[in-house]
Amino acid sequence: MIDCLFCKIIKGEVPSEKVYEDEHVFAFKDIYPMAKEHYLFIHKEHSENVNDISRNDPSQLAQIFGAIEAFTKSNKLEESGFRVVSNIGENGGQTVFHTHFHVLGGEKLKGFGA
Repeated sequence: MIDCLFCKIIKGEVPSEKVYEDEHVFAFKDIYPMAKEHYLFIHKEHSENVNDISRNDPSQLAQIFGAIEAFTKSNKLEESGFRVVSNIGENGGQTVFHTHFHVLGGEKLKGFGA
């Protein structure tokens, strides 16, 4: 069995502040927020990172991004803008090896200009 923090959160074994849940996706507030609003979106099926999920079941990416779209629209983040980030591997800053997407917003974000 995988000893994964996010799998334990999905099962309710570790507490979280849930903000969204559907059949496939679970989302909760990040405990170390990097923006006024900072949420983590994860698929209920375990995968290690974006490359892993893309290789093995890319339909899960559509489910996650559909959940992000529904959440950001219903919570007015879509109106003001937000950022989606996924860290891959240790050098990329990934600390929990369960594919997850950070959704950051609620304020003007710095960096990554384009």
